[in-house]
Amino acid sequence: MPPRPRRTALAALSLAGACALTVTPVSAAPDDAGHCAGRARIHVPGAERQQADCLDELTTAGTARTGHTDPADYNGLTPKGLATPTGVPGIQIDGYFPDTSTTNTNHGWNHDAQFVIRLPDRWNGGLVVTGTPANREQYANDRAIADWVLARGYAYAATDKGNTGLTFYRDGDRPGDAIAEWNDRVTQLTRAAKKVVAQRYHRPPARTLATGLSNGGYLVRWQLENHPELYDGGVDWEGTLWRTQGPHLLTHLPPALRHYPTYAAGGPGAEDARRALHKAGFPAGSEFLWPYHHQVYWDLTQRIYREEMDPDFDGPTEAGTPYCAPGTPSCDADYDYAARPASVHRAVDRIALTGRIGKPLITLQGTLDVLLPISEDSDVYAAMVRDAGRGGLLRYYRVEDGTHVDSLVDAFPDKLRPMVPCHRSAFSAMERWLDGKNRPPASRTIPRPADATPAELRASCPLG
Repeated sequence: MPPRPRRTALAALSLAGACALTVTPVSAAPDDAGHCAGRARIHVPGAERQQADCLDELTTAGTARTGHTDPADYNGLTPKGLATPTGVPGIQIDGYFPDTSTTNTNHGWNHDAQFVIRLPDRWNGGLVVTGTPANREQYANDRAIADWVLARGYAYAATDKGNTGLTFYRDGDRPGDAIAEWNDRVTQLTRAAKKVVAQRYHRPPARTLATGLSNGGYLVRWQLENHPELYDGGVDWEGTLWRTQGPHLLTHLPPALRHYPTYAAGGPGAEDARRALHKAGFPAGSEFLWPYHHQVYWDLTQRIYREEMDPDFDGPTEAGTPYCAPGTPSCDADYDYAARPASVHRAVDRIALTGRIGKPLITLQGTLDVLLPISEDSDVYAAMVRDAGRGGLLRYYRVEDGTHVDSLVDAFPDKLRPMVPCHRSAFSAMERWLDGKNRPPASRTIPRPADATPAELRASCPLG
């Protein structure tokens, strides 16, 4: 198949949002004295470029000030009031692996396959590897994940997945190439980061954990299915499901685009439209979230991910027509994945999940997720794991009133609970599981305490 044409750009948000800001790092120490002794000897295997800086603070309490993160990259992923730990000095390495695409403009490099590796002075012997949510860059998990694991003593590594932004689908020659690269880049970074850890601390990591949210959760699932030898376990936070026969994004989003305008307009067809949305997977009781998701997520996400998997659906048009009415030629509201050619299903099959995990996995997802409805995503993936005979390696927690993006908790504090403390509880449970101290609680739905304050919900999420 010839290379896919690079057509006109579009601008909006993507799955879990997308932001960009050029950041120029500020080196905090000119030499290798003191706590960063040996910095000059660290080499990231396979990197085309790297820059190692000695920092007094590796969390966002310091990196946002020194230019070693990009606040725009993680904005909107966590609730207001989330505490930021401090007191984590160490070394940060920024760089990139060889790549031909140029969507990531951080540091003025205009080069994809960028990564960040952080090596705290006080190391607990572990390594955490992440891929980013949505189509964000390598700093997207800094508030939700990196701050907390660094404060616990873990080394941390994150990748931009090899392509970023709303036109990520332009990367590669075949449908599915861009997402397939995401998986390869996480594998590449994990192998390199393990060697970097050994260089810095003179021994390899005793434990390597994969974690991530949304698209990053998908990457955790894929890594534990395809490269379990690299990891000891993983924590999957509402990972995106790709399955050859469905369900996936391209099966539940078109019904939302078809029926939501009728529901929103009211009138005699509104109740039928509501029922159609429920049938598509959007849970009863989530209606208050539908206007925002229709405006921000559903339409754009359908079009750009459909363009990645099925660029021929709309001919020479790039990523469809925003908010087109059903019946309009090549309208994504009418997209029918099951009826599309076998080549489209083969493209999805290239990145599809199987459930055949090879290491322990904890999955969690909110019951009010209306970007990746839980009945169309993690409920299905948990069944896939069990059907593959790997159920003993899985714990699955359905978080009552959790949603896809924690910033929405600030808008609906009486209806939603944040997911970030649930992720931390799951991560801690994985640590104990691997330590052999006790197995995590059985898979279950975690109820939202009726009398809990917003501050209490930000701070705690018992799994059992």
